[in-house]
Amino acid sequence: MDLTELEIFRTVAQEQSVTRAAAVLDRAQSNVTTRVKQLEESLGVSLFRRDSKRMMLTPEGQRFLGYANRLLALAEEARQSMQQAVPTGRLRIGSMEAAAASRLPHPLARFHQQWPDVEVEIQTGTTQFLADAVAGHRLDCAIVAHPSPELSRSGPSPEFGAGLEGTYLFTEELVLVVPASHKRVRRPSDLEVRSLAAFARGCTYRQCALDWLGSEGDGVQREIKVLEMSSYHAMLASVSAGAAVAIVPKSLLEQHRYTLDVQTVNLRKVHSYLIRREGFHTVAYEAFLEELQRV
Repeated sequence: MDLTELEIFRTVAQEQSVTRAAAVLDRAQSNVTTRVKQLEESLGVSLFRRDSKRMMLTPEGQRFLGYANRLLALAEEARQSMQQAVPTGRLRIGSMEAAAASRLPHPLARFHQQWPDVEVEIQTGTTQFLADAVAGHRLDCAIVAHPSPELSRSGPSPEFGAGLEGTYLFTEELVLVVPASHKRVRRPSDLEVRSLAAFARGCTYRQCALDWLGSEGDGVQREIKVLEMSSYHAMLASVSAGAAVAIVPKSLLEQHRYTLDVQTVNLRKVHSYLIRREGFHTVAYEAFLEELQRV
């Protein structure tokens, strides 16, 4: 077993196809097939379940993928650690959708201009999804939000997951977006629209909205239906149509302030952090963090 075999295995697992994996890796299909078979023979298990269209991981393959991710991430970290002065290699960044839209473009542009040799990969998702991906070595770092109102500048962040630590980046003001035609909203009981447009479970902002909606403390149980959506555009469209309310960072909402006819309710502040595995360090990561912290 070597790192090349692990990289080929991981790419086939991601693409679910030898043909697509060969194109990504710039290798002959026969070479990819041979290396996968050699890896399976050395491990003594079948890693893929093959059919006419896709190559799906077996339970053993799924388990081995976790090891492959960790080994490849550690090898990349070790390689980069030898390059003490100049950021190189690959940096896999995760981000919440809102941060990717409103907070990342300028730092990433500066980072790329200064360090063009760093290969940047970006993935978006909920806080829980991103934290799991960092812990599982599928991402090197991620911008996530923490529900606690208390601010911690840096250090271990067990709330995100065991073995993770975070560095404070910025604070967002969350607002509840309500249809323009709705009566004025001062408290949860004022809401006549009982549907919340939000991301999937694991989203910190979604939990903040649900906490506020149940915060009146009058003992009355008020049902709220969550409409899971994959983008803020879809959420805001649902609000404009009068079908739902949504929770959105004010910084993102300001990008749409000339095109939306909605009303907003200030809810609370939420702190955001760049998390990584404890002990993880590369020159590329440090350079990226420095760009994020620039005012």
